[in-house]
Amino acid sequence: MTGRIIETPDCVAEGVDWLCANDPKMAEAHAATGPLPLRRNPDGFAQLLSAIVSQQVSVASANAIWGRLEDAGLLSAEAIAANTTEQLREVGLSRQKARYALALAEAGIDYDALRQAPNDEVIEVLTAVTGIGVWTAEIYAMFSLGRADVFAPGDLALQEAARILYGLEERPKERVLRQMAERWSPWRAVAARQLWTYYHVAKDREGIR
Repeated sequence: MTGRIIETPDCVAEGVDWLCANDPKMAEAHAATGPLPLRRNPDGFAQLLSAIVSQQVSVASANAIWGRLEDAGLLSAEAIAANTTEQLREVGLSRQKARYALALAEAGIDYDALRQAPNDEVIEVLTAVTGIGVWTAEIYAMFSLGRADVFAPGDLALQEAARILYGLEERPKERVLRQMAERWSPWRAVAARQLWTYYHVAKDREGIR
């Protein structure tokens, strides 16, 4: 079972209503941010490549690298696979990310099948590819597949937003934030949207590309 799929702003609003009714701090965050973005992306190779590009760099840096890939026509598995690591480095990818991009291009993922797969299976299939960790797989499940009950507790912006919102002494580690997120089920992906948007308001910078 895929569970609830977020397709429209009304889906997000429904999740917000539930979160605000069940967690006063989420209601406080929502009062500070106003309506949340839908954040739905297409699925497929390009979105996973984008996630790899975004790993461990700022939003601005990721956007710049992505623009160079786009200009070079390197947004498909076929185009990436036709290049060497060194050629991919010339358009801005680090050696490691060039290797990851090639691994993704050669993985042969059935993207259509992922649309119907349970959340755990989506994470398992994606993390089997070199360079795709749990964070990347969870981001893909949330934004490209629209899964309503997926969270990404390894995300530093989510951790920092939770620290500020809940008045914690230090940023919660991944394991702790994953446990915290259980209270937001079945709308954990909307809670993530709320925390990212709250991060933007609290820190005056984007937390997710």
